[in-house]
Amino acid sequence: MSENNLVNPWDSFTFPRTGHVVRNRAVLAAMTNKQSHEDGSISDQEIRWLNRRAKGEFGIVTTAAANVSEDGQGWEGEIGLYHDRQIENLRKLVNSVHDNGGLLFGQLFHGGMRAPESLTGNIPISASKIACEDSSSGFTRSASLDDINRIIEDFTLAAERCVKSGIDGVELHGAHGYLITQFLGNKTNTRKDEWGGDIIGRSKFLIEIYRSIKKSVPESFIIGVRISPEINEIGITLDDSIKLAKILRDERIDFLHLSCWDIYKTSKQYPKDPKTLTEWFTKNITDLPTVISSGKIWSSKDAQNVFKQGADFAGVARVGIPYPDWPKNLRNSGYSPLPGPFTVKQLKEADLGDVFIDYMRNWKGFVEDGR
Repeated sequence: MSENNLVNPWDSFTFPRTGHVVRNRAVLAAMTNKQSHEDGSISDQEIRWLNRRAKGEFGIVTTAAANVSEDGQGWEGEIGLYHDRQIENLRKLVNSVHDNGGLLFGQLFHGGMRAPESLTGNIPISASKIACEDSSSGFTRSASLDDINRIIEDFTLAAERCVKSGIDGVELHGAHGYLITQFLGNKTNTRKDEWGGDIIGRSKFLIEIYRSIKKSVPESFIIGVRISPEINEIGITLDDSIKLAKILRDERIDFLHLSCWDIYKTSKQYPKDPKTLTEWFTKNITDLPTVISSGKIWSSKDAQNVFKQGADFAGVARVGIPYPDWPKNLRNSGYSPLPGPFTVKQLKEADLGDVFIDYMRNWKGFVEDGR
């Protein structure tokens, strides 16, 4: 966590435990782009898309969410890390990002109740049996102890594949409602065993994944966690998220990525408190690990604001799509790129493939000919 408000986006950063040096404070967050091959291996088009952001001087580039288990796939065109055959193409991405001065993180996840049966052929697994539109039975299947141990092992093997590919670290996706989040939520996790109950029990799945990976990778490998501070629909409260952050701090994770959706957002749980979601963590918890905060960061002013809130890194997603050179412009304090819509020509010039562009048409007002 930043100790003062004098951080600049172009300042370098050294991860305290591993010694990795990042050239600046700009992080390309994981983004779905649906460009991977059917077998889960990353495509040349996806490599071009990510490498263009490394050329644009993002300090850290993050892959799209990579499913660690075949029954955890959330959508078509998703990168996978569940088989050794996926290492070779990933190594190409690693080499190109490193050649252009960036660090590369792999984001690891399992879709859980958001892994459709129509895609995986399996009833979706979750922490508990809950209603699920993507299941032929109308419900998820509550994860058995064998399921839990298998998926922990799948996360570990996926991290080992990242090591073999040369990736610098992994981000465990505990945000946005996927399986780890489903274990964390008090509405999606109603288990009565050691994997449920209070936040200590509900975080056990995440913690055991982290510990298993930690034992299996080199000391120099970076391991972080992305969380959503609040998701009412599945029972993620700010109070529990702060307790979780303290648990993760005590486990000595390398970074905590706060997925705020909007860095200016305040807490729904405490609507009268003016602190932003990021500040709830940076001002209330001592000795936090390195903090990435993301959510509607678009301009130089936004980046400076997230640093003032106590974050070490500014994580961006959507602005990095049309503006691959975004980090290069942050020395200009008035930099505020236009929000779009963007022409297909502009997006292709930013190295988006047709599949990615078509997917972005689902985002209202993003593609000029969007439908």
